[in-house]
Amino acid sequence: MVKYFQGQSVLRSSWDQVFAAFWQRYPNPYSKHVLTEDIVHREVTSDQKLLSRRLPTKTNRMPRWAERLFPANVAHSVSILEDSIVNPQNQTMTTFTWNINHARLMVVEERCVYRVNSDNSGWTEIRREAWVPSSLFGVSRAVQEFGLAWFKSNVTKTMKGFEYIFAKLKGEAPPQTLVETAKEAKEKAKETALAATEKAKEAATKQQQQFV
Repeated sequence: MVKYFQGQSVLRSSWDQVFAAFWQRYPNPYSKHVLTEDIVHREVTSDQKLLSRRLPTKTNRMPRWAERLFPANVAHSVSILEDSIVNPQNQTMTTFTWNINHARLMVVEERCVYRVNSDNSGWTEIRREAWVPSSLFGVSRAVQEFGLAWFKSNVTKTMKGFEYIFAKLKGEAPPQTLVETAKEAKEKAKETALAATEKAKEAATKQQQQFV
């Protein structure tokens, strides 16, 4: 049995901007799970298509129930192969990714097609498909559910990462991450509390002076 996912996302940036951002998306605050990234092959074909193969390495945190099943020496990182085909003539970019280690436990295969949005030529749509097979006897369904949830989480991070890179390329202030927003709110709350304490102290001092 194979878990299957299909979805579509829209980036409010042109295909050229998305193509440029794709090669510059690491690092960003949403890609902390990406440890390394290497280009192992690149060529331009006779029909002017750009073929690339990259080898990113990502963290591979297992759920607690899985840690009890597998040896402690199982690697906590996963190596990914990413093949991409860029066709500048029809403005499409197709990517294929899959993990090359831990394949006996689980494989996450993804296919993405980036193309000009049919409703707005200044936007780019991403049609995404994913397959999560597992042949692990007895717990394959749980492993597949975990793999699909992990994949969806990374899709969210990818989209936020794109927005961050777009802002940088346009010379704008990148959007704040949730951690940064929470930290700023916490600091403002401290400042407000400190100001209120100071006012209370001033009021108490004035009241004491009135009775002197």
